[in-house]
Amino acid sequence: MLNPNMQEKVVLVNEENVVLGTMEKLEAHQKGLLHRAFSVLLYNDAGEMLIQRRALGKYHTPGLWTNACCSHPREGETITAAASRRLKEELGIEIPPEALQVKGHFVYKAAFDNGLTEHEYDTMVSGHFNGVVEAFNPEEVEAVRWIDMETLKLEIKAHPEKFTPWFKEIVKRV
Repeated sequence: MLNPNMQEKVVLVNEENVVLGTMEKLEAHQKGLLHRAFSVLLYNDAGEMLIQRRALGKYHTPGLWTNACCSHPREGETITAAASRRLKEELGIEIPPEALQVKGHFVYKAAFDNGLTEHEYDTMVSGHFNGVVEAFNPEEVEAVRWIDMETLKLEIKAHPEKFTPWFKEIVKRV
């Protein structure tokens, strides 16, 4: 995992998703520069969404609930290939890129107490999974659970502080 030393690079883009270059991940978040990201939404046959609670050691939004997984594509990597890679790395779930679908995108910006800013061109990726998530990476994920959309929306309304800013934006759109 590259997360502890933050040496992974992100792809910088403009509001139209045109590539402007790359930058080290931590620097991009310190400067609040717009870069590519993705958020994976996994659903089971019951129509429930898989959500995760971010590990307490994460560099921002630790302990908050969010979508199944999210990250940044590498330079030259397709969004679905990146999503497939991160599902395996974070949750131990193997879903091939061709089984994932891009469902749209949005741009958001959120500043955090630690001085970092998420400013992302976030592509939503959807997939189907009915298994049990047992082998998640504890450096990335604290817990996982399935939730129906009605209950999720009620929980976000009652306790918005328990959810990541980008996930609240996603739930408004799905």
